[in-house]
Amino acid sequence: MARRTLKDMATSREIKLGHFLVEFMTPGIGHILKQAGCDFALFDMEHSGFGFETVKSGLRYLEAGGVAAIVRVPSKEYHHIARACDMGAEGLMIPMVNSAAEARAILDCMKYYPAGMRGVALGVAHDNYAAGPVPEKLAAANARTTLFCQIETADGAKNADEIAALDGVDALWVGHFDLSVSLGIPGEFNHPRFLEAIDRTVAATRKHGKALGRLVPTTDAGIALYKQGFDFCCYSGDAWVLRDALTSAIATLREGCRP
Repeated sequence: MARRTLKDMATSREIKLGHFLVEFMTPGIGHILKQAGCDFALFDMEHSGFGFETVKSGLRYLEAGGVAAIVRVPSKEYHHIARACDMGAEGLMIPMVNSAAEARAILDCMKYYPAGMRGVALGVAHDNYAAGPVPEKLAAANARTTLFCQIETADGAKNADEIAALDGVDALWVGHFDLSVSLGIPGEFNHPRFLEAIDRTVAATRKHGKALGRLVPTTDAGIALYKQGFDFCCYSGDAWVLRDALTSAIATLREGCRP
């Protein structure tokens, strides 16, 4: 059975579960995540050391495992967005989207004519190096690419409704730490200002039929957030899962092996 596309996932309110890749990218990573039951991986370029050469290989690793890939690019710049698309990124996550105008500019970078102004590159990674009629290839690329706009500033939360209303925006994604900092309440996720920003974002996605996601640190948090309206839940990250599992095992072994 062919895996579901990100575009298809974004049209459903059912839970989509994934994992954050910020440290490790090996040939087996796609199969490991698939065996763990992941629907998608969030491949980070903003806070990791991953460059485009790693992205190009990593996308093939994830494709081989049958796991959908979202690439978070470092900025809203054209060369970051278009290059990630050319490398084969199916999903693009863009940090700190503040308005519908910014989201429209992002779509111009990632979509081909007539939906945008992305420079044309065909017969490369994103279309599997295949030949074919140009209009059909442009249309297929436009249909495939899936946009996740990060809501992680006070302006982004204020304008969440107009961002979610824009045709071509498939999902909003809350960057909870940056959002709390932008609101002047770093790490205070129960503060009324933070909760109001989340309520506005949830309401915007429900009103316009768009998906909503965020990173979740624990399984309990993920379940609670799903009930609140988040349907893309990205559980923890590769470095932290390894650290926490190893910390627990080493501590248990050390305690159990005391003389």
